[in-house]
Amino acid sequence: MKFELKDDKIILVHVGPNCANAFPLRAFTDFVLLLTLEHSPKAIIMKGFGPALRCIFIFVMGALLFSSCADNPGLERPNIILLISDDQSWPDYSFLGHEAIETPRIDQLAAEGLCITHGYTTAPLCRPALASMATGLYVRQHGILGNDPVFDPGGKNQYGEDWLKKRKEFNEPVMQRMEDARTIADILGEAGYVSLQTGKWWEGNYSRGGFSQGMTHGDPDHGGRHGDKGLEIGRKCLDIIYDFIDDAVEDENPFYLWYAPFLPHAPHTPPDSLREKYLPLAPTEAVANYWAMCEWFDITIGQIVDFVEEKGLSENTLFVYVTDNGWIQDPDRSNRYAPRSKREPYDMGIRTPVMYRWKGKIEPEMDETSLSSSVDIATTVLAACGQEPAEDMQGINVLDKDAREERPYIFAETYAHDFSTMDSSLEYRMVISKPWKLILPDAHLHPDKGPELYNLEDDPFEWKNRAGENPEMVKELKAYLENWLNTP
Repeated sequence: MKFELKDDKIILVHVGPNCANAFPLRAFTDFVLLLTLEHSPKAIIMKGFGPALRCIFIFVMGALLFSSCADNPGLERPNIILLISDDQSWPDYSFLGHEAIETPRIDQLAAEGLCITHGYTTAPLCRPALASMATGLYVRQHGILGNDPVFDPGGKNQYGEDWLKKRKEFNEPVMQRMEDARTIADILGEAGYVSLQTGKWWEGNYSRGGFSQGMTHGDPDHGGRHGDKGLEIGRKCLDIIYDFIDDAVEDENPFYLWYAPFLPHAPHTPPDSLREKYLPLAPTEAVANYWAMCEWFDITIGQIVDFVEEKGLSENTLFVYVTDNGWIQDPDRSNRYAPRSKREPYDMGIRTPVMYRWKGKIEPEMDETSLSSSVDIATTVLAACGQEPAEDMQGINVLDKDAREERPYIFAETYAHDFSTMDSSLEYRMVISKPWKLILPDAHLHPDKGPELYNLEDDPFEWKNRAGENPEMVKELKAYLENWLNTP
C-alpha cells in the first residue's frame, strides 16, 4: 500500500489487488472529522489531523488493511488473458482429433482447465462476434450486425484510403454502440484493472471499448478499419504484451489482455518451416497453408503462456480461449473459405471450443455435454474477478456447473456482411438445444428456404435436415426463439 501526504491530508493512493474494495470503514477516534472513499484512484482521505495523529493513523490503518486482506482471500483478483482465434473451425485442433494439425499449447489449456467442446460464437462473422465477447450481449442487442455499413462508395476502391474516409460517416453510429455498452474492460477498469487491446478491433480507437491501453488507433484517415497497427501482434511480435504485463506487475495492478491476432486468418503466409511441414500431409497447397497457420497461432499462445509462467503469475491468471467464427479452407483457392463455414449458420461457422484455465482454482474438466456461448465470457470473467456483470449481459457463469447443466438453449444470428437495418440485413437465426439445432432463414431474404433441423449428436456436420420428420421439435425450438426475441 502507498500513502501520500498533501497539505493537511493523508491519502492512501494504492493497495494491492487483494485489498481493493475491502477497506474497513471503522471509527478510530473523535478526532476523525471526515472519511471518504474514492474509486479512482482507490483513496482514503482523512482531514483534521495533527502530525502525531497522522502517524497513528498510518500505523492503525495499515494494520487494519493488512488484517482485512488476510481475512478476505476471496477478494483476490486474477489477471485475465482472453485468447481469440480468427477464422478457425471447431475440429481444427489436435485435442479434438484433427488428422494433421498440431496445437499442443491450446491442447494444454484444454487439459489444464475447463474445456467446453460445444461452445458457440454469436455470429459466423468477426465484427459482431467480437462485439459480443466484449459486451456479453447477443448481436441483436449490441446492434453491431456485420463488418461494414452499407453506403454509396462513389466509385472508390473498396478498403482503399478514400473508401475508408467515406465509410467513416456511416460507421460512427455503429462504433457508438460499443461506447454506449458496458464492456468487460469498462467494469474491470472501474475495479482497478489496467487493460490492453491487441489484434483485431473494429470499433475505432481501443478506448471506445474501455481499454486503458491498446494498439488500434482506429483512424480511417490512416488506414483504420478493423485493427490497423493491432494486426501486427502475433505475426510480427509480442513485445508490447510482455511490456504491458511487466508494467502491470511492477505497479501491482491486475491486468486484462485482449489478444485477437490476425491468425490463422488470411493471408495464409506461415513461416516456411511450418509450410514445409504440412505440404506433404495436406491434399492441396491451399489447405497446407491454412493448417500451418493454425499451428503458428498455437505457437504464439504458447509464448504468452510461457511468459506468464516465467513471471510466476500462472496461479493468479485466468486464461480464456475462444474463436470468433469458423472456416473451411477451399482446397483450390488460397485464402478463400468454402461453403457452410464462415458467414453461414452451420456449426463449421459458429461452433468453437471454449476454455477457462486458472491453475489451482479451476479443476480440469473436458465438458462434452454442456452448451456455452461467447456471451458467457463476460459474465464468467467478471464473476472470477468479484465483479457484478452489467444488468443487460446475457451470459451465465460457466464456472458454476449447475448453471451449465440447467441451461436449456443458446442462440446465434447471421446478418449481412455489409449491413443496414436489422430487418433488412437479417439472414438466419439459430437456436441450439442439445442434441437439436434449428436454423430459421429470414423469410424476406430467403423466401424459398424452409427451416433446417439437425441432430448434432448423430450428424455433427449437419448433412441431414430432419425438419420434415420432426415438426413438433421445430415448433418447440421456434417457441424458444420467439420467446428470446421478445426478451429485451
